[in-house]
Amino acid sequence: MTVDIRVDTGIADPTLVTGTADGGTGTKGFGAQSVLSRLSEWAWVGRAAGRAIVNFLIFVVAAFFLVQLIPGDPLVSSSGGRLSGEALEKAREVYGLNGSLASQFWSYLTSLFSFDLGESIATGRPVAEDMATRIPATLELIGTGLFFACLVALPMSYFVVTKPTNRFSKVLRSYASSAGAIPEYVVGILFLFVFFATLAWVPAPSGRLDPILMPPAEVTGFPILDAFIAGDAEAANSYISHLILPVAVMVVSHTAVLVKSLILALDTEIDNPATRFRIASGAPRRIVIASVYRRALPSAVAMLGMIFGLLLGGAVVLESLFGLGGLGQYAVDAVRASDVFALRSFLVVIAGLCLIVYFLTEVATGLLDSRRRDSRNQEV
Repeated sequence: MTVDIRVDTGIADPTLVTGTADGGTGTKGFGAQSVLSRLSEWAWVGRAAGRAIVNFLIFVVAAFFLVQLIPGDPLVSSSGGRLSGEALEKAREVYGLNGSLASQFWSYLTSLFSFDLGESIATGRPVAEDMATRIPATLELIGTGLFFACLVALPMSYFVVTKPTNRFSKVLRSYASSAGAIPEYVVGILFLFVFFATLAWVPAPSGRLDPILMPPAEVTGFPILDAFIAGDAEAANSYISHLILPVAVMVVSHTAVLVKSLILALDTEIDNPATRFRIASGAPRRIVIASVYRRALPSAVAMLGMIFGLLLGGAVVLESLFGLGGLGQYAVDAVRASDVFALRSFLVVIAGLCLIVYFLTEVATGLLDSRRRDSRNQEV
């Protein structure tokens, strides 16, 4: 008896059979499965976005009640006590301050989610317009500070890690270990005394632009960029010269945090088996260093997000100290005038900016190191 064991080569792979018991198409099922599998791989981005949205909503509620704790009537305080009687009641009605706390809260929420930040009590202008003119200037200051902090931290960490016995390296390591020990305002006052009052190397802390110059036409809202677009070299030089000292204060105050984080990550990765393997296999020094920095990068990126928050908080002090007139100065003026609408909006905008940066930082960290995609593994 002979058994025929020949295989029909027309079917190379059983998974490609399209016929199903119910008359459907198998490949469609596999295609849907593939799409779902790919979506599940990016679910961590959705979770990160969800956390950011929930945190933002919580802060929106907290901002309202925090500002409500300010003692006194905001209209009376902002007017210097000149409003009273019928004029005060009419002003309360105009600004929606004559209703109950619940009605004010509901009005605040509905206005906020329709992107209406209300009108400033102090200036009488829409708060959104005030924010739009000040946010770019503050972001320009913070972005410049972050850029130079990274520019200083990378070679500094490299020197400390590769030359641990060098005296200057030990000094730099001590500087890194003092991260956050010296407040920005102390460094700012010291720098003003030395570089402006004593040496006269920098212009007076009286704004972003010399009083005799006219600001260039606003295109992007970023002063230096607008000056370059307008071809106004004199205004650009003035903007840059007025930012030198505040940026230097930021770099000195916050670079230590980034250097410390980089040193810890680099020390860990240098002892990693992957590094030892590359050295043992005879890989060039530059390849080994690039590999070590690549694996240490997630910690540094996460720290950059935290430093952004620190710089944004420090902008309140620096912009007041140097008269730069950004979001920080706006917040100080709002507090002085008891401008509840401006103050609420400032808190919400600051929270929104920080949460956006933290979300982008979390995504970047997850892309660099897949182990960090779960929030429970952020310490990896």
